[in-house]
Amino acid sequence: MLQVNSKISIPLREIKFTFTRSSGPGGQNVNKVNTRVQLRWNVTKTEHLPPAVKARFLKKYQRRITGQGEIILASQRFRDQGRNVADALNKLREMILSIATPPKIRKTVKVSRRAKQRRLNNKKKHSEKKQQRRRIDE
Repeated sequence: MLQVNSKISIPLREIKFTFTRSSGPGGQNVNKVNTRVQLRWNVTKTEHLPPAVKARFLKKYQRRITGQGEIILASQRFRDQGRNVADALNKLREMILSIATPPKIRKTVKVSRRAKQRRLNNKKKHSEKKQQRRRIDE
């Protein structure tokens, strides 16, 4: 299970992993061992995300989701397969956590009459200060 938070967990049977050879440093070992991990998870078919979270996920990451509804993440940061699998799962967990809490709805607040008066008085004082600095024409 991929435990995202106390309410959201995704079973690993929904996630598919494919392994390929990674690029970058590693000597001759990089040509022999499949350490790069590609994670595929079908967001649209999962039943383990609440509908609101799923909708926010699909909206935020719509450019990264394929036509079949899968999100594809890759990891090749490390030289061994196990750490790359953990890194890819952590990336997915962070993506879900970023949209797990709903955004706060902004409430418009009416400016009080006193606050308006205070603002206008400050503007008037500032204007008078500027006018006193001007040259006086005779």
